[in-house]
Amino acid sequence: MLDILKQQATGTGQNWLQILILLTVLALIPTILIMTTSFTRIVVILSFARNALGTHNMPPNQIIIGIALFLTIFIMAPTFTQINNEAVQPYLKGQITQEQAFKNAEIPMKNFMLKQTREKDLSLFINLSKLEKPKKASDVPLTVLIPAFIISELRVAFQIGFLIYLPFLLIDFIVASVLMSMGMMMVPPIMISLPFKVLLFVMVDGWYLITNSIVNTFK
Repeated sequence: MLDILKQQATGTGQNWLQILILLTVLALIPTILIMTTSFTRIVVILSFARNALGTHNMPPNQIIIGIALFLTIFIMAPTFTQINNEAVQPYLKGQITQEQAFKNAEIPMKNFMLKQTREKDLSLFINLSKLEKPKKASDVPLTVLIPAFIISELRVAFQIGFLIYLPFLLIDFIVASVLMSMGMMMVPPIMISLPFKVLLFVMVDGWYLITNSIVNTFK
């Protein structure tokens, strides 16, 4: 009788532990979404585009985050589909354990991040963690891969942001030079250059170009 009660208590404890782990994962989903998907690169690039235009809060932050979120879903769709087929559905059907489901979900995410991570950044965190060089890509721990992936994403985002800034910076220089030559030094150049920058952005179909460039950087 005591043995049965001990087994039941052990089983109950394991169930509570699984529930605790699941709740922790659910609480961390926003952070996981931001740091392990294409969201970081997209939202930084869109923020650069808005700052380059000089429109301050237009589009608003909610719009920028919304665009970044749906572009992330679009780009990550193949990875999410693989996770659903190999981890989520088998676990819900009771074919695999929770631990195996996490391992199966980890593989597609690792493959995605490794494709976007520079070898230099990966080597940096491997050296900092004083780990032996992994023999296979699948042997790279997430504690090393995720920070390497993040700084690689930021590097690409800043490179694209620099290219976005150049034409608008040129307009600012031209407007500032014209105003100085006319002696209108008290007129803020941003008041004159803003309509021209918006016009240029519309004429070249800026949102189309930016979206196309973002998506193609992940192929």
